[in-house]
Amino acid sequence: MKILVLHGPNLNLFGRREPHIYGTTTLAQINDRLQKLAAELQVELAIVQSNHEGALIDFLHDHIDAAQGALVNPAGLTQHGVPLHDAIKAMPFPVIEVHMSNIAAREAWRAHSIISPAVKATVQGFGPHSYLAALRSLVESLREAAQPA
Repeated sequence: MKILVLHGPNLNLFGRREPHIYGTTTLAQINDRLQKLAAELQVELAIVQSNHEGALIDFLHDHIDAAQGALVNPAGLTQHGVPLHDAIKAMPFPVIEVHMSNIAAREAWRAHSIISPAVKATVQGFGPHSYLAALRSLVESLREAAQPA
């Protein structure tokens, strides 16, 4: 089972960007934790981080027939990423929206996600654990769905 992990704009700065909100865990540490959990769950991850919406969309398109699911932290594209929203809706697999912080508890303009209507679920507010909870939940739901009725 192949799961995509997409990290949006500025997430390469985790660990140093607004640590009072995002903590001190780096993106490399998050990816390492994800890879360890993926090994436990016996799934393969394909991970990308880009500050460019088109690169994230291209990554989804490139894996449309090879992946069974995806996690996406759209970051600054959460409120304005119409093309990313449309790309997610075009995917034949479930996508989980992930946020380190609880976006509803921050600035009013952050509370609305244009991405949320395109995804199966959202996991937010648990810091780096948001990614791990999302991966575990996605894999478990995919395995349950694959079981004969």
